[in-house]
Amino acid sequence: MSDPTVAISAADLVKTYPGARGAPRVRALDGLSLDIRAGSVFAVLGPNGAGKSTTVKILATLARPDSGRAVVAGVDVERSPDLVRRAIGLVSQKSSADPMGTGRENLVLSARIHGLGRPAAAARADELLARFDLTEAADRLTKTYSGGMARKLDVAIGLVARPQVLFLDEPTTGLDPQARAQLWAEIAKLAGAEQLTVLLTTHYLDEADHLADRLAIVDAGRIVVEGTPDELKSELRGDTVHVDLVEPAAIPIAQATLERLGLREVTGDGSAVRARADSGAREVPGVLAALDDAGVAVASVTVARPSLDDVYLRYAGRAFAEVA
Repeated sequence: MSDPTVAISAADLVKTYPGARGAPRVRALDGLSLDIRAGSVFAVLGPNGAGKSTTVKILATLARPDSGRAVVAGVDVERSPDLVRRAIGLVSQKSSADPMGTGRENLVLSARIHGLGRPAAAARADELLARFDLTEAADRLTKTYSGGMARKLDVAIGLVARPQVLFLDEPTTGLDPQARAQLWAEIAKLAGAEQLTVLLTTHYLDEADHLADRLAIVDAGRIVVEGTPDELKSELRGDTVHVDLVEPAAIPIAQATLERLGLREVTGDGSAVRARADSGAREVPGVLAALDDAGVAVASVTVARPSLDDVYLRYAGRAFAEVA
């Protein structure tokens, strides 16, 4: 019997796809497991190709795993996919709206497909148009919508059938900062006011940090770490010292220099060196002097509190910005 407090459960999911001609199969998921509490926002964070969209496709019954098991809203996704589809909403990376239909027509059509009668479908469309501040644009063709308006309409379409679980697959990709902030506010309301379970995939660190009750960092089809944003960041004691070098070739010398100074977790990426220190600001003068003595030219130095990028660096072995 499934646990009613868990809205999504996946165990040991494996999914492979054919490789290029003569190449081995591509392993998109490699034993991925997760449990998501009902009424929460859970972010799956990782670079392109990490397995985020494949996870959503399996949970939303759009793909079958090679092995493993998944349960959504108490229903096994392979045994009863139709029941799962009645319990979920999906906002994919590509818009589902008809560009030659108006916002209202798209919502009414979606409602009718989900079995609502004409009056109920019209009422639900009006409700969602008002909620997402689209009433004034309701009778315009959606091809005339801005990027932010189009994504709000996509989310509204995903909510037409009042789902228990909503999948948002990179919903803010390509949006300007204002449109992203508006969509963030709506996503937060969905879980807070309506107790809807939201699984959000993203490659924006700030998005996961801002929205998620819990998050999982996925790399190469596996979850490398899971927890609340604050838990994960608090595990990293001290500050991050980030040194940008003039010459990338000086990375090995810079790393050795910082290690001699006693800084921890020293790593190099591109043309930068990162390290951890209990008090980063106090370390900066010594770092600059030691690098100068070693003949390493420094472009800039910054000190910051732990971030999700630091978490990713610790668990995936490289900075998120290098692979996103």
